[in-house]
Amino acid sequence: MHRISCIVHDQSLLFCSTSSGGGQAYSSSATGLWSGSSGSLVPQQKHSTGIRKCCSGKSLASHHSRGVLSVSKGQTGSRLCAADKDSSSYAQRETDLNMKLDSLKAETKSSFAETVERVKAMAQKEQGGSEGTDVSGTASLQARLSVAIEELTSGLIERDTEVRLLLLAALSQEHVLYLGPPGTAKSELGRRLSKLCGGSYFERLLTRFSVPEELFGPLSMRALENDEYVRQVDGYLPTADVAFVDEIFKANSAILNTLLTILNERLFDNGSRRTRVPLLCLVGASNELPESEELDALYDRFLIRRQVGQVSPAGLMDMLTTRKGKWQTNSLRHPGVSMSDSGDWEDGDAPLLTVEDFETTRQRAEEEVHVPAEVLNIVADLRQYLQDKCEPPVYVSDRRLVKSVALLQVAAFSSGRTYVTPKDCMLLQHVLWQKPEESEKIYEWLLQALTQDDGMQQMQYLLSGMFGRACKSLNKPDQVAGVVDEVKQLRQTLEDKLMDIYKKQFGRESGNENVWISPEEVDALDTALSPKMDKTRDEVERLLYEVVTLEVALSQSTEPVVLAELMPRHWSDFVRNAPLEQVQPLGLK
Repeated sequence: MHRISCIVHDQSLLFCSTSSGGGQAYSSSATGLWSGSSGSLVPQQKHSTGIRKCCSGKSLASHHSRGVLSVSKGQTGSRLCAADKDSSSYAQRETDLNMKLDSLKAETKSSFAETVERVKAMAQKEQGGSEGTDVSGTASLQARLSVAIEELTSGLIERDTEVRLLLLAALSQEHVLYLGPPGTAKSELGRRLSKLCGGSYFERLLTRFSVPEELFGPLSMRALENDEYVRQVDGYLPTADVAFVDEIFKANSAILNTLLTILNERLFDNGSRRTRVPLLCLVGASNELPESEELDALYDRFLIRRQVGQVSPAGLMDMLTTRKGKWQTNSLRHPGVSMSDSGDWEDGDAPLLTVEDFETTRQRAEEEVHVPAEVLNIVADLRQYLQDKCEPPVYVSDRRLVKSVALLQVAAFSSGRTYVTPKDCMLLQHVLWQKPEESEKIYEWLLQALTQDDGMQQMQYLLSGMFGRACKSLNKPDQVAGVVDEVKQLRQTLEDKLMDIYKKQFGRESGNENVWISPEEVDALDTALSPKMDKTRDEVERLLYEVVTLEVALSQSTEPVVLAELMPRHWSDFVRNAPLEQVQPLGLK
């Protein structure tokens, strides 16, 4: 028994071959599927997958997106051959289709390669050593910040993160809280900050019996004679640029209200007058968390919180034997010793950062730094996670949430950028917790947020929808133009996403993506994020290649059979899921 297997497209015979014996069905690039015997051709019902073998004397052909026509040789074969007697016409048609297919593939590869190189070059150019954008007037600030961090950490062991957070808090005009046991250099950091900016410094240790006079100054006896309740504030907290208050949560109710106003509004009520205080940053320290609810408001005033532990076993020998360690030990034995005693900082040197730097940085950052919706969504989702899904819930006030966004803007601005990146959100692990152990939960959540799907699945759905509309519009030029516009928009979106990935990778290589994340934290982040970033880049490039393929195919008025070869997976999904009335015009009977 002889069999003839044929491919039909638009009622034209595209492929024909014979086999002997029991018969074998042939797969091909066709779109039509018929089967016949005894001189008749009968359209076959569509199946989602598979090409079945044809048995002797029977017509069995299952429908795939690549159709097969199977008929018995004899009278039926004669009728079939009459439809297209000249087999050379098919050979020529097949050759033309293959040539067009090869041409489209070559054009697609060329366009895709050019796009990737262009996007990569733009990312490198925009990176430009300052993470993409030249922020006017920040080059000098960045240089001085780098030196300031080195000076603040000079002679200290394992205090790099604490120093960076302290300096970031001061630039943001916020306050920082250090929690930890005595003797861990908490007060030393506050003293160094005051010397850094050349401002006045105030320091006090509170007890449960501390009185307001210890912080705000004694009452003026002369003013009392005139029935005025006025304090002598010179040399006390209301006149300090930098302050350090140890055991801050020992503050009683007599101190608390006035202290809250100073911390938040930078105002001090002295008698009948309300005056503005020059306070840049107050460094609070405590060995324990607040115990009473009346201290919650004070606790919330400290935007940055950091638990300070003892030097690790790895750094212990350095502290005991090296020059840096001897300096740290000496500073702990003799509080208040100046850094000039270490030989690293002379008292006569001009301050690295002026009071004006601290007063203007936050304002400029809020005006010039853009916060993308992606970052805002991360911040909002993180609060929802902490309050609704953590057990026990972690309360995050509206004030703290708004200030945390401003902190991210300052971090981006001082790193030389005019936009906040999702990676900047890693700083929130030092901002949104109520108990130290919650910091690790925030860190893990942020890692997961930075390694999520990134919208790739939605873009894949968009491309599938565009492919389906393209198939239905192949014979309608006016509709094809609309699909082409949609494809171009999706291509631009993918190019932007690819450029963002390249910029992140180039920023990671340059090492200056965020000066407020310590090198140790950067290494840990890269270890966690790099595999996902590489995977996302590959997914974006793959999807971009498919989008370029569709755009090139539509621009060349491609036939369905060629489109099926160019994008077989999308073609198979379309044939499997599209209604029969949409498939029939393409030659699928």
